[in-house]
Amino acid sequence: MPTPPAYASGITPGITPAYALVATDLDGTLLRPDDTVSARSRAALALAASAGARHLVVTGRPVPGIRALLADLAYTGLVVCGQGTQLYEAGAGGGRLLRSVALDREAADTALGKIEAEVGAVFAAVDQDGVDGVTLIEAGYRMPNPTLPAQRVGSRAALWERPVIKVLVRHPGLGDDALAAAARGAVGDLATVTMAGPGTVELAPRGVDKGTGLAVAAELLGIGAERIVAFGDMPNDLPMFAGSGHRVAMGNAHPELRAAADEVTLSNAEDGVAVVLERLFGTAEARQPGTEVTPGTSLV
Repeated sequence: MPTPPAYASGITPGITPAYALVATDLDGTLLRPDDTVSARSRAALALAASAGARHLVVTGRPVPGIRALLADLAYTGLVVCGQGTQLYEAGAGGGRLLRSVALDREAADTALGKIEAEVGAVFAAVDQDGVDGVTLIEAGYRMPNPTLPAQRVGSRAALWERPVIKVLVRHPGLGDDALAAAARGAVGDLATVTMAGPGTVELAPRGVDKGTGLAVAAELLGIGAERIVAFGDMPNDLPMFAGSGHRVAMGNAHPELRAAADEVTLSNAEDGVAVVLERLFGTAEARQPGTEVTPGTSLV
């Protein structure tokens, strides 16, 4: 894919911030529990921008699930959506989908059958491809985030009527970690299995994840991995961490992500993203004594 001229450089001329790209997950990370971005986090993102750094949203949500939020943030530029399956360009006059990787629907249906052979019946949902794709849920599936819209279908076959980017799986009894482990063992090379949040085990196209999406966006922006600071809370953020120079887990993060982080900040309810951005991009005078967090230490 050719590099668009607008993305020839991710750094403001004459300014060299420690990090040129701030990559943030949304749910459980930048978003507070009520699905909003606080005034403090908005100010911290503006502080990073004034220092020459770009903000890149890297989310498991598909494009239709984030457009209203992006508009509220007056966010423009690249967005990694759908666990890395979509690269979207948000703009004041409307957005466009630059790249999309669909999940083979036959393989997805086979994968669900293999999972059910291991753990019994599961409930499934899909995110359709495209900027106007719909989230479809079969009977028994409960959306982990009730603020996101979904349409119920009468049969599993109806999930596959249009191209999809990923499948969401829930089990009536197994916890997320156990379901994710069982799914990885059952699915093999049919799909990439990840845990994206409470009640959210997902199947994406094989070899596609937040890390691959981040890499594509960073290349277009002309920013190396060492100049990326990434924030996340769930195991689906691990590939994003692997492609970043500094990795920050939220105080509410899954233990796997905390173990892979360079530092642990406060929770999303406590504006943990803002705490770190204020430290990284604020002036020396603005930094409060005792708030520095060195790699391997924690604020919680």
